[in-house]
Amino acid sequence: MEIQLQIKMNEKLFLRNPEKSELGRKIILHSIQLIHQNGFEDFTFKKLAKEMGSTEAGIYRYFENKHKLLIYLMAWYWSWLEYQVGFHTHNMKDPMLKLKKVIKLLSSTVEDDLRTDHIDESRLHQIIITEGSKTYLTRSVSEDNKDQLFKPYKDLCAVLGNMILECNPSYKYPKSLASTIIEMAHLQNFFMNNLPSLTDFGGNKDEAEVIEFLEDLVFSAISFNKG
Repeated sequence: MEIQLQIKMNEKLFLRNPEKSELGRKIILHSIQLIHQNGFEDFTFKKLAKEMGSTEAGIYRYFENKHKLLIYLMAWYWSWLEYQVGFHTHNMKDPMLKLKKVIKLLSSTVEDDLRTDHIDESRLHQIIITEGSKTYLTRSVSEDNKDQLFKPYKDLCAVLGNMILECNPSYKYPKSLASTIIEMAHLQNFFMNNLPSLTDFGGNKDEAEVIEFLEDLVFSAISFNKG
């Protein structure tokens, strides 16, 4: 029997913890399905309630609005991904191999984690790619940042930044490169599948080429041989 994976979430993201009740977990399950299917703009609590066979009032007892729900989903994913990074690199000693492993994790198709039966990580990954920037490209970003709603994303970037410094302790831009790797992995995936003329591998739709591109970008940037 699989052990359920528990991820601690910032309490300012919700009014009532959705992980603590069947209704809350259904909200997460069906919101991922609807956003993945129709996009965030088309997503409403009214449609979610209809999909669940529940009421809008019931959903509002858990989340203040759909934006907070989206941030919750993104934060959950980044925390889950940081766990995956730690798990897959735990016994690796070579910092370059660790960094390559993380690039592969970021650029590859995500499979559903069976330890989280109410969250489809595969669909959530696609939501991250298409909707993730909508969590912080808002007028409330400074207030949300003060509430540490983006901490899981920052934590993942910090882990990646430390790996970059392990490869080259004198590299001046580890945080910038870390966030660039994450965003570029998602953008190139999106471009490859939707705007292939913006990439050099759109015709093949081959994740391996995205990984190769990112490795070339990263290791060229942190090379000791740069003047």
